[in-house]
Amino acid sequence: MRRLKIIKPSATLRISALAKELLKEGKPVVNMSAGEPDFKTPQHIVESAINALNEGKHFYTPTRGIPELLDAIAEKVNVENGIPAKPENVIVTPGAKYAIFLAMQVLLDEGDEVILLDPAWVSYEANVIMANSKPVWVKHDEKFEDAPIEDHITSKTKMIVINTPNNPTGVVYSKDFLKKVADLSIDHNVYVLSDEIYEKIIYEGEHYSIASFEGMFERTITINGFSKTYSMTGWRLGYAIACEEIIRDMNKIQSHSVSHPTSFVQYAGLTALKGDQSCVEEMVRKFRRRRDKILSGLNEIGISYIYPKGAFYVFMKVGDGTEFAERFLKEEFVAVTPGEAFGSYREYVRVSYATSDENVDEFLSRLDGFVKRFKCQVLSFGNDLKSRDYGDLNG
Repeated sequence: MRRLKIIKPSATLRISALAKELLKEGKPVVNMSAGEPDFKTPQHIVESAINALNEGKHFYTPTRGIPELLDAIAEKVNVENGIPAKPENVIVTPGAKYAIFLAMQVLLDEGDEVILLDPAWVSYEANVIMANSKPVWVKHDEKFEDAPIEDHITSKTKMIVINTPNNPTGVVYSKDFLKKVADLSIDHNVYVLSDEIYEKIIYEGEHYSIASFEGMFERTITINGFSKTYSMTGWRLGYAIACEEIIRDMNKIQSHSVSHPTSFVQYAGLTALKGDQSCVEEMVRKFRRRRDKILSGLNEIGISYIYPKGAFYVFMKVGDGTEFAERFLKEEFVAVTPGEAFGSYREYVRVSYATSDENVDEFLSRLDGFVKRFKCQVLSFGNDLKSRDYGDLNG
C-alpha cells in the first residue's frame, strides 16, 4: 500500500536491534533508550488481575470496556482533570497507542492535515499517514514554551496533536500555551488530540487538560492509560475521552478489530485507579532523583539539553544524533535514541532515565569518558543552560 511505503523505518528499533545483538555477544550494554518504567507493577494491581482470573473474569467484555472501569475513568477525569465526562464518553483500549490509532481513523480523511509539534513521539506521524492524511510539522521556539501553530493552519487542517508532559523533551506545556491551542481549535474548527499519558510524572509546573477549557470538551480527544503511571506497559491498557459520537465511532472499529482489551487486565486497571496511589508518588520521587543526577552530570560534562519538567527523558544536544547514538552504542555499549526518530531535531539524542540508578551512574561515567576521548563537539542550545546553578540538584 502506498501509505505504508511512506512510513519511515524506526530509528528507535534500529538502535534497539543493535543493542540486542551486542547483548547476545555478552557486551555490558546499558539501555537508556526504552520509554518503559523499570519498576514492577505494584503488587496490589497484580493480585487484582490474579483474583479476576480465579473468579472467572476471563470471558468477553463489552467492547468499550467493563462498566466499572468506564465509571472509574469518568470519575477520575472529572475530579482530577476537570473534564466533564460521563461513562458514555469513555472507551477503554488495548494500550493508549491504539486509542490514538482509533481516534485518527475516525476523524481523519484523505487530504486532511494534522499539526504535529516538532519534536514529537514517533508514532503520531505514522498514525496520521495510516489515516491517509498529511503530517504538518511545527517547530517550537528556542525555549520550547511556544510554537507558531497559527502560521500553519489551512483549510485542510483537521487536527492538532499535543503531548504534555512531552516525549521526547520532558517539557510541560503552560496554561497560556494550551489556551492558545484551544483558541485556535475553536476559531478554525479543528480537533485537538491531547496525549496525557505522562500526566502524573511531573516535577515542576502543573498539568492542565485542554478538554477542561471552555468550549473544548466537544472538540478534544483526551488520550491516557496505565503504562507509565502504574508501570503497566506490557498489560496494554489505555483509554480515550471524547464526545459520545466520536466514542461510538471508535467503538465500531474496536469491535471489528481487537474486540476489547483483555478482560482481567481491565479489573487490574480498576484497582490501579481506585487503590492506594502512594506507589505512584514513590515512583515519581525516584524518577526526579534520577533526572536531577543526570542534569547535574550533563552540566559537569558540558552537554546542553532541553530542560525537562516531566516524563522521564532528557533531550540532549550532541551534534549528529544518529552518528552519536551508533558510536556511543558500539564503543561504550550505551543505547540512546537518535533525535531523528522524533522529527527534525537530528542534532539531539533522547536519554531515558526510566532505568535503574546503577544504569544512570554507569551512563554518566561512560558518557564522560566518551566525550573526553573523542572530543565530541557539543553545541549550546538557546539560553546558556550550562551557566545555571544546579549545585543543589541532588540535595
